[in-house]
Amino acid sequence: MDLRQLRYFAQIVESGSLSKASRCLFVAQPALSQQLAKLEDEVGKPLLIRSARGVTPTDNGLALYHHARFMLRQLDQALSIARQDTGAVRGMVSLGLPSTTLVALGLPLMRCIHEKYPGVLLNVVEGMSGHIAQMMRLGQLDLAILFTSDVSSKLDAIPLLDEELFLLLPRHSSHVPEDQVSISVNDVAKLPLILPTGTHGLRRRIVAEFDRRDLTPHVVAEIDSLTLLMKCVYDGMGVTIKPMSALHHEGEHGRNWRAIRIADATLNRRNYLYSISRDLLSPAASAVALELHDTVNILVTTGKWQGVSLVEPHDDTNVTSQAAAE
Repeated sequence: MDLRQLRYFAQIVESGSLSKASRCLFVAQPALSQQLAKLEDEVGKPLLIRSARGVTPTDNGLALYHHARFMLRQLDQALSIARQDTGAVRGMVSLGLPSTTLVALGLPLMRCIHEKYPGVLLNVVEGMSGHIAQMMRLGQLDLAILFTSDVSSKLDAIPLLDEELFLLLPRHSSHVPEDQVSISVNDVAKLPLILPTGTHGLRRRIVAEFDRRDLTPHVVAEIDSLTLLMKCVYDGMGVTIKPMSALHHEGEHGRNWRAIRIADATLNRRNYLYSISRDLLSPAASAVALELHDTVNILVTTGKWQGVSLVEPHDDTNVTSQAAAE
């Protein structure tokens, strides 16, 4: 087995067919098939299921793909480091951000990296926290912000900030009186709620609060797209429970919203900055992690990111101790 075979195999899995992989790799299809056959012969098990619609990996093939992709990413990073000029920080860094975090942090961080590290290619992946966590476990991301401390004991996690959850609705909404600044969980349960689906960690956190009081929330829609969810709320279909960062998607000159504090519950979530093992973290990824910390500090202390509080330095423990504490 050699790296060329692994690279070919990974491309075949991602393309879904040998013909597409052949075009992506600029390798003749017979030569690609020959390399695949050698790889399967060395592994001793079939790696792909062939059909008229293309190819899909077997269980063994999928396991090999995940490890191969991780190895290839590490090789690319190692070559990038070896080729860079002394003192220069270069390379690609993959960062996973949930949607509500992205709208608050994404643009300021991109500006910072663009100005300070022009040699760093920052690849930002937006997605649900569960999907981003899976990508981190598979070694497909260098860094990520997630909302739980027990994603994997093989990853490093540092507490970053705490976000409070608010009842969000447009200023013109009639669902809550205009002069009301707080609301009880019991009253929230009676409102038409638009929430993420049950697979979303935020939804589970909210439902747990209702369950604790034997309340059944009035959910009128389930939407995992932040943009669509907020548009539906603004359109008057209901209200939602989100961190205040969800309002950043409107921009500085966006619509007027209200963020009403939930008075009789401590609804918040902690944000953790995850990274692959520090021994494997490239200089570029380390630089991005540092700038991410600094950007978060600036956004919070200047009031540009509201409804959040920075975690005290003594809370900066690794994922293992955090998981034990929770």
